[in-house]
Amino acid sequence: MRVTRGWMSSVAAATVSASALLGVQAAPATAETPGTLISSTPQADGWRPLPNGSVITYWMTGSDGTPREASGALFTPAGAPPPDGWPVVAFDHGTTGLGRGCGGESAPSTAPDTHWHAEEDDMMRRVIDQGFAVVAPDYLGLGLFDTGPHPYLELRTEATATIDLLRAARSAHPELSRTWVAMGPSQGGQAALGAGHLQASYAPDLDYRGTIAIDTESDVEKALPIAGPAIPTVPGTAETLGFLSSIFAGLRAARPDLDFNQYLTPLGRALLDDIETMCKPAIEARVDGVGIGQMLSKPLSDSRVRAAYDSYLTVPTSGYDAPILLLLNVTDTTVPAPLHAALAAQLSANRVDFQTVTGTGTHTQLNPQMWSAIDAFLARVR
Repeated sequence: MRVTRGWMSSVAAATVSASALLGVQAAPATAETPGTLISSTPQADGWRPLPNGSVITYWMTGSDGTPREASGALFTPAGAPPPDGWPVVAFDHGTTGLGRGCGGESAPSTAPDTHWHAEEDDMMRRVIDQGFAVVAPDYLGLGLFDTGPHPYLELRTEATATIDLLRAARSAHPELSRTWVAMGPSQGGQAALGAGHLQASYAPDLDYRGTIAIDTESDVEKALPIAGPAIPTVPGTAETLGFLSSIFAGLRAARPDLDFNQYLTPLGRALLDDIETMCKPAIEARVDGVGIGQMLSKPLSDSRVRAAYDSYLTVPTSGYDAPILLLLNVTDTTVPAPLHAALAAQLSANRVDFQTVTGTGTHTQLNPQMWSAIDAFLARVR
């Protein structure tokens, strides 16, 4: 799915203008400190199948360290908040693409039409029904603003997009408490783990209670050194190639000093140029029938590129100060189950406080035991 610059610019302008007309608290346009509110705009009933929705726009920091505009959504339970405010679940969505509007949290009509969004709405509705507010970032590059291609699976900007949205939402909504939990499926699981690890140094003013990660992405960086021209083309792997191509496009955009183009064939460069503005279904259609070996001109095994993607992708496996709930499907083929096992083994070796509940469903599918584990975790940490 391509999102036109003019249409999305109109959406962003209308959102900010509406907040001014409605008298919603907004920061001056020059206030570019990460976590500073730009606007908070209430949405009409039916905007999303979730209650009391608002679009939040705010400042965060881009991959290059400069201020960037970002967007996300806020949902609050019905009724009066408790005396200390609604505890918050920061919900990080799964893979949606690379282009502006693909995130779908602040502008659901621009997101790719996949069943993942219905599943994620069910997850958010479950926590709202238990008395939690939800903030949901689009992530850098996937929302209302033209900030370039989304740095797909860049742990740092996923984490800061999440925490900065929470800060911005709290500045406009005093009914939100300091207490929060990170939660997400797939890419969102990686983002939630990243936010949970970063928060101790980045947001000590907030009261972080733990992370729920569902079939999280992890350990991809350990497989990348074998990628190179010798890898044969394998039919029926468009989804996997879409993920890898998105990592390459994101790394190329986030690390221009690396000159990732030197690792690409002319076909690889053209393909990444094409997908930078696409959402997930269009990316998979574009890469269908292409092999990794056709994209790469040399292996991704030298020390410089390995250091780059290690720092870009790697999920920390130590240094957490609150519990983690891992919900993992042993039959997952999108993020292969051996990667889940590797993450759990590393967390265990490092004596991280975590619990694992397994299932035999498809990627991010939750069985009754997993839902019960979510309920129990939230009841324990609120």
